[in-house]
Amino acid sequence: MNVAPKSVDFVQHLLSQGIVSTADIERVYRLRNEMRVSLCSAIRKSSTVSSHLLARAVAEYYGLPLVRDEEWANSGTDHAALSNAFLRENRVVPLAETSEGVVLAMEDPSDTATINAVRLALGRPVIVRVAAAEDIQAAIERSAREQEGAKVWFDAGDAGVTTEDVEHLRDMALGAPVVRYVNQMLQDAIHSRATDIHIEPFDNRLAVRMRVDGILREVASPPGSMAKAIVSRIKILSGLNIAERRLPQDGRSRVRINQHRLDLRVATIPTIHGEAVAIRLLDNVRRALDFLALGFSPADADVIRRHLDAPYGLILVTGPTGSGKTTTLATALSLLNDSRRKILTVEDPIEYEIDGINQTQVKPSIGLTFADALRSFLRHDPDVLMVGEMRDGETASVSIHAALTGHLVLSTLHTNTAAGAIPRLIDMGIDAFLLASSLRCVIGQRLVRVLCPHCKEPYEAPASFRLSRRAPECFEPGTTRTLWRATGCERCAGTGYNDRLVIAEVLDVDDEMRALIQPNTRPHDLEELACRRGMTTMVADGQLKCRNGLTTPEEVRRVAVDV
Repeated sequence: MNVAPKSVDFVQHLLSQGIVSTADIERVYRLRNEMRVSLCSAIRKSSTVSSHLLARAVAEYYGLPLVRDEEWANSGTDHAALSNAFLRENRVVPLAETSEGVVLAMEDPSDTATINAVRLALGRPVIVRVAAAEDIQAAIERSAREQEGAKVWFDAGDAGVTTEDVEHLRDMALGAPVVRYVNQMLQDAIHSRATDIHIEPFDNRLAVRMRVDGILREVASPPGSMAKAIVSRIKILSGLNIAERRLPQDGRSRVRINQHRLDLRVATIPTIHGEAVAIRLLDNVRRALDFLALGFSPADADVIRRHLDAPYGLILVTGPTGSGKTTTLATALSLLNDSRRKILTVEDPIEYEIDGINQTQVKPSIGLTFADALRSFLRHDPDVLMVGEMRDGETASVSIHAALTGHLVLSTLHTNTAAGAIPRLIDMGIDAFLLASSLRCVIGQRLVRVLCPHCKEPYEAPASFRLSRRAPECFEPGTTRTLWRATGCERCAGTGYNDRLVIAEVLDVDDEMRALIQPNTRPHDLEELACRRGMTTMVADGQLKCRNGLTTPEEVRRVAVDV
């Protein structure tokens, strides 16, 4: 089945419908040329359009039906002639066999080459249906998990060697079974949206877990006898010493999996049963970044943008590890990034590569620390500086003085609340009067999981429901007391959640707030003043997102119960 060409260009159709902007289209074409991906894939990656909205637009443009929810639930056809790699690369999946042909879910129905390939491989006519990329991916991964569950490691016998000979271990690590497993593991991590992989040896078994949406999820593991070979393969990829198994090691690697270029941060530690490995996955595909898309409320986004327009000063993002601080900074930088400004960053590691910005990776082993890089930056006439993290008093001091001498400085700090950043900096040796003069705003944030839109269900909450004593009343008198809970379905791998968003508080530092910044300032007093002047706390923001059906009270309590 071939899709007839349309007289109106698809991009023009999206523009006329207000689905994308002219700026989005410029990014789309740039990404399409650089990565050589399909138009739909480029739109999804380089704009703020959701995959489901894009799928509806594609279906409307080509006059094709969308895949219905019940079709996903009842899907199931033998597609052994089509590899999972082919399905993933082309964003297609066979849904069902009918008397007329094979029903094929596609992201881009104009891809006639893929349609013809499927028709030839299956020997049946193809009936095209349009589906969102994430739904197609979920169906492919579900099929892959079922195949993995039945998989037998025929090569495992070759790996069950107990010799400590390093050369033999290197040969095992370079062997086809181990190379194939590690490549597949990285590919599965990408398609599961995992941020970390943990490989942990235990007695007679090897556990492999992936962190998806902030939660660890165990996946199918190879035999325990392959543990040393798999760890050695990862160490070879990241330039580590495979002969050293008594000391922790850290390394880096860059790999390309399909269209994804990944930076891997690898760390090993010795345990009683062998070496454990943690792999941080850093996806360098350029993407559209927007405060509203991240989950910031319109009011908070406006405050942040107002301070980003300032010529100088300090803007801080606070929260624990894994709370999305780097993504928020990257979003801010993408808004500031134009030819009129020179922007320099020093990071560890560089998670987002942004065209037009000079980005530097710290290297403490050769003396390039945050503070040293900052001092050098000031001799390069920058307009904007971004410091990945204020880890010590020296870095904080250089940053404050840069903010006072005509530079806009963005950085992160590990504190529980936005108000807690001010006493923390004073404890690090920053004079209160310098901090009061330079600080513009502090963003405190956490990440909560988003409810799966396909399986979430409503329930009636008690009239007096609150997330915590510090949160306001959740419901106005006389309003519907509806909240939502996670149930789990095939599309979200039974978790009930899909993706994450920010719950945040933005402390706007005005003249009244500056007067309160003193050496003995208490966070409670700062937060109380900020709330009187309109700040919404993280818990209150989370409560609002619960009421709007975006997340659950359990999620907000999990990440913000103590703030």
